[in-house]
Amino acid sequence: MLMVLVVIPAYNEKLRVGRVIRGLFEHGYKDVLVVDDGSKDDTALEAEKAGAKVIKHEINRGQGAALETGDAYARNVGAEIVIHFDADGQFNPLDIEPALKLMRDKNVDLVFGSRFLDSRSKIPWQKKYLILPAARWINFVFTGITLSDAHNGFRILSKKALSKVVFLHDRMAHNTEILKIVKKNNLTYAESPVEVTYLNYGQGLSGGFRIILDLIIASFTK
Repeated sequence: MLMVLVVIPAYNEKLRVGRVIRGLFEHGYKDVLVVDDGSKDDTALEAEKAGAKVIKHEINRGQGAALETGDAYARNVGAEIVIHFDADGQFNPLDIEPALKLMRDKNVDLVFGSRFLDSRSKIPWQKKYLILPAARWINFVFTGITLSDAHNGFRILSKKALSKVVFLHDRMAHNTEILKIVKKNNLTYAESPVEVTYLNYGQGLSGGFRIILDLIIASFTK
């Protein structure tokens, strides 16, 4: 049986991470790794109580660094499929199986989640019309790859992709970095619809523009 590992980067998510882990367990995903990225709350404790394995960063390094820590663990234990999944409860675990089926049916190396492929996600206007279109354009200009959703934390990597995708950018610029790796290594990919439930504490416009800045920086470095 294939080892499917769910990697969850988490920062100050003690109120939600346990529910996310239990939801994954309920849908049959039993190998869950939470990378606590220097949280100042009890994120690691809540993740352990919910049954996940936890690796802790002593300081907050960023989502890219947390994902790389999780992916490095996956390589070491011989995981054959890795799922990137967020800790804040925005993703729906029911979207995993259709994405895995798409990976099998199309025989691709990666599957990227997209909130634009169906109408379930109620996307805030600033993300829908400002931040995400700008990120798509930046990704295309600097990588030549167009995804319908340029900034989505839901991904599935095959063992081949896992061996090639090594994040050097610690923060959000890894979203462009992964497309550079895809192009450089001729990795195949597809997009699968995912539901994103927006929460009232979520990232505002300033955070979105920080992401765009990180994407631009990624295009000229590393």
